[in-house]
Amino acid sequence: MKKTVYTTLILMLFVSLSIHAVAGKKIVRFGVSEQDAKVFVDGKLMGTGQMEIMIPSGVCVNVRVEKVGFLIETIIFCNKPNFAPPPKTYYLEMHKDDAYDASEATDMANIDIEIKTHKPEVEAWRLISQIITTYFDVIEVTDRETGYLRTSWVLQIFKQNTIRTRMIVKLGNSDPLTYKIKLVSEQSGQPQTSVKSDELFREWDRILRKYKEVIHEIQTRLGS
Repeated sequence: MKKTVYTTLILMLFVSLSIHAVAGKKIVRFGVSEQDAKVFVDGKLMGTGQMEIMIPSGVCVNVRVEKVGFLIETIIFCNKPNFAPPPKTYYLEMHKDDAYDASEATDMANIDIEIKTHKPEVEAWRLISQIITTYFDVIEVTDRETGYLRTSWVLQIFKQNTIRTRMIVKLGNSDPLTYKIKLVSEQSGQPQTSVKSDELFREWDRILRKYKEVIHEIQTRLGS
């Protein structure tokens, strides 16, 4: 009997709190400049573009807006005492992702690309080194005898991302003379990442535009 009464009291309290939360709710008419941008509320996808966002009494909600090619935007609306009340309407102007604009999609990043040449080995190596140093200032390792070259990482920081890029050359075969060229492109997904923080970087299927011609130039000049 006591257990039943206790359960009933808990249920009544829960209903009372729920009614209070609904009664004190706030509605924000939310708009986005990009109509196909995805809108997440507390991590749950709620739709795209325009919508109404309900903020129950006594809570804060996290609104995150995403679209490829644009910066991720996050807004917090609170319906709690001692917090500024949420606005009745809110319009979000999204901004272009500067890392996206400075790069392009490619299927040539982070893979070994074989390049065959009929040039003598010394000339081929000199040409590869010459081309790479026009794009990268620092060669970290170079060894013509083993046919291995690796540049230092080049870091570029953006508003919401950090990109690091390097090139690796390996001898693939001596007859016919073949080299494997790899343009390594990685992103951290956050700004101001140290180039040494390997655990924060992952492969990126885009390359910065300033490197887009390096592989094509090596292919063309080794083949001519």
